[in-house]
Amino acid sequence: MRAVLCREFGGPEVLRYESVPDPEPQSGQVVIDVHAAAANFPDVLMIRDEYQFKPGLPFSPGGEVAGVVSALGPGVEGVAVGDRVMALTGSGGFAEKVAAPVRALLPLPEGMDMAMASGFPTAYGTSYHALVDRGAVQPGETLLVLGAAGGVGMSAVEIGAALGAVVIAGASSAEKLAVCAEHGAALTIDYSKEDLRARLKELTAGRGVDVIYDPVGADLAEPAFRSMAWNGRFLVIGFAGGYIPKLPMNLPLLKGASVVGVYWGAFAGREADANRRNMEALGRMFQDGKLHPVVSATYPLERAAEALEELSQRRAVGKVVVLTEAGTR
Repeated sequence: MRAVLCREFGGPEVLRYESVPDPEPQSGQVVIDVHAAAANFPDVLMIRDEYQFKPGLPFSPGGEVAGVVSALGPGVEGVAVGDRVMALTGSGGFAEKVAAPVRALLPLPEGMDMAMASGFPTAYGTSYHALVDRGAVQPGETLLVLGAAGGVGMSAVEIGAALGAVVIAGASSAEKLAVCAEHGAALTIDYSKEDLRARLKELTAGRGVDVIYDPVGADLAEPAFRSMAWNGRFLVIGFAGGYIPKLPMNLPLLKGASVVGVYWGAFAGREADANRRNMEALGRMFQDGKLHPVVSATYPLERAAEALEELSQRRAVGKVVVLTEAGTR
């Protein structure tokens, strides 16, 4: 089969498109014929050797895929060859085939295509867990989503709107914010041009926001927190802005606010039954027309490096997806 390999650490330019042996399923595993693999920011960090999960060299990036089960390992039950699935692989997804534990499989919601499905579990799973389990967002509350045009940000906009929140989308261009508005944002902030605190004060009539969803960190976190309402919840999703901010600890005290960590990967592993219920709820939301995953760009497998470059340059709106030959038929 063909796969994209990282043999040395660096930027997307270090990736190579090569022939490698087909994977063989071990006990409790299946082999998936990959149709689509989402490109995620952790893939960019992984090939730089800057991510907490560190596969040994050489490895293929690609932590989530959609495809068709083509082989079963010993002891596998409840899955059949030919099943259409989504899977969380951690790595290895930028390939024509990948082996994955059966526990990592999720069924495709009816009506969802492979490109959408490949980027669905992490983005929407993270946002549902954040907003429902960790943030307890209530109808009528204000929800600020930073990095709102990215994959996880857009999912938070949609889920927040479906939960009845007043969603304020923050992003770095008018074009990105226009897409956010199409997907449920009631209000928008272009923080490349507008002062975040001043605009939030204006939009909330000085009250502040109830919940902040922050996958960016960096220099947006503190001004966002200073704009929080009493009893607010600040959801720490990630640090795509490039560095981990330091928050003055008097601010949670003065706001009566909570800083809430959201680590969906650990939640999915530690509380598998709860995560599966969340994914089932998301599937129903999709089928009810409340969620419309955005795939803004697709690349053939041999151009996977370009997909990661688009992410690293923060040009993406929604999800960027890598397609194998099977995914283009």
